[in-house]
Amino acid sequence: QVQLVESGGGLVQAGGSLRLSCAASGRTFSMNAMGWFRQAPGKEREFVAQIGWNGGNTYYADSVKGRFTVSRDTAKNTVYLQMNSLKPEDTAVYYCAARPTGRSAFHYWGQGTQVTVSS
Repeated sequence: QVQLVESGGGLVQAGGSLRLSCAASGRTFSMNAMGWFRQAPGKEREFVAQIGWNGGNTYYADSVKGRFTVSRDTAKNTVYLQMNSLKPEDTAVYYCAARPTGRSAFHYWGQGTQVTVSS
């Protein structure tokens, strides 16, 4: 089992920045990748970014490329999402997720943290 706890959400004006954190505990050695997803009201959950836990390869949704940066600190078992140039359409609940080695899908999820961007 892997437990994930997000923090860092809040209210920010358009053009501002926020940094989300995701602290992992439990069987963290079994993780292959960490990801960030988001769900806006009335919409399905969508992929935002991911990072390889060992190699650090990163992938981003087109909608956030150039504005968001995902990183990880393996010593602290923590993943970050630096969000810059925020837009009102970035408003959503942001979820951290972990993908275990040998699985193709993210299996463990955090409780989510609200990000609200005002215009």
